[in-house]
Amino acid sequence: MMRTLIVGAGATGGFFGARLVRAGRDVTFLVRPPRAEQLRGGLRGYGPGYDETIPVRAITAGQLEGPYDLVLLMTKAWSLDEAMEDIAPAVGPDTTILPLLNGLVHLEKVNDRFGPGAVLGGIVRVVSTVTAEGAVFQMKPHATLIFGEQDRQRTERVERIRQELAVPGYELTLSEDVLAAMWHKWAFIATGGTTTCLMRGTIGHILATPGGEEFIHAAIAETERVAEAAGYPVSPAAHAASLEMFTEPGSVFTSSLYRDLTGGFRHEGEHLLGEFVAVADRLGVDVPLTRLALAQVRVHDRQRQPAPRPAFAGQR
Repeated sequence: MMRTLIVGAGATGGFFGARLVRAGRDVTFLVRPPRAEQLRGGLRGYGPGYDETIPVRAITAGQLEGPYDLVLLMTKAWSLDEAMEDIAPAVGPDTTILPLLNGLVHLEKVNDRFGPGAVLGGIVRVVSTVTAEGAVFQMKPHATLIFGEQDRQRTERVERIRQELAVPGYELTLSEDVLAAMWHKWAFIATGGTTTCLMRGTIGHILATPGGEEFIHAAIAETERVAEAAGYPVSPAAHAASLEMFTEPGSVFTSSLYRDLTGGFRHEGEHLLGEFVAVADRLGVDVPLTRLALAQVRVHDRQRQPAPRPAFAGQR
């Protein structure tokens, strides 16, 4: 059995970590002191068909002893630099690091800090949040974790990790091209952020407005052009998934970026939209809608200082 360190016990780390713990895996959560205090009585998770509190092991950076076999980085983008410093004592010559942040820019940072040979690529999909009491609330039943080697090889290492992460409660996929999966998710998230931030409403309300559906299709096409120019054209299945999510009549979906903005919280606008526009510029792809959404986010930030969001909260 692997010793696994999960950095963060919020909407993502808390959800996936709880399932690993419930399946008997050796999991430790690395969290900040306020979150460690919340977890003394266990980690409560609830959602469609379940409500449970699981005893978990949670430590702070000063209590960290290593090395660990596997480190799952599940922080927000703004916490990445600090998290990499925190986990340094847990990283030995045989440690594998799997960052599960949104976007792609973080992968280069982790590669630079620990060496690409120690780092896998990966994404998660789960609609969850952390309540004021610290519980992880799963709002929709389906969740996935996709990971793989950056060079597309099927190694013994990823096979061992696949066996360790294969537990009930979510769908696990060992990808043969994880960078493509990461690009496809980034395009999806950029579409969600662009549409809901620009229109200031839910997908259902956008679709119900004349011209709304055409706008959504234009945003999808724009972000997918960037992925294609980067060498990772969106697959028909991924495109169909975007259409299903973004063209469902009456949908109450909004992006986590939009929810953070309207809630007055710190957000990942620069990481998700700013870097996406920067990559599009380098690739020579025109992205007027995404650029406009980014401008809207920046104007919002100039008008107010966002409230500090707890490091363990968020959605993926």
